[in-house]
Amino acid sequence: QLQLVESGGGLVQPGGSLRLSCAASGFTLGYYAIGWFRQAPGKEREAVSSISSSDRNTYYADSVKGRFTISRGNAKNTAHLQMDSLKPEDTAVYYCAAAGTSSDYVPVQGYEYDFWGQGTQVTVSS
Repeated sequence: QLQLVESGGGLVQPGGSLRLSCAASGFTLGYYAIGWFRQAPGKEREAVSSISSSDRNTYYADSVKGRFTISRGNAKNTAHLQMDSLKPEDTAVYYCAAAGTSSDYVPVQGYEYDFWGQGTQVTVSS
């Protein structure tokens, strides 16, 4: 069964950090571009960060640049999103996704992704 599972969400105070993880099963995540998306209540889903399958290129939304870092785990079937200096407006359900796109291409549109996780809640509040 092809599956992505996110973990690491939770409640954190403003200025705090969280590290989200995405684990793949049934396929080799290392061959895919990876994207992190989020959706807040009443808002559309937005791309937060993506990394090409080659790892040479990345994308960050302007709202998270300098605060979030996307990476792959040492185990080829994992990926991470390190989130620092969190703000209340970062509150959302975060999803990881995998896209079978060419090596240096960084997909940022949801329709470009083939597999999605179920999401993990991130709440930034004092």
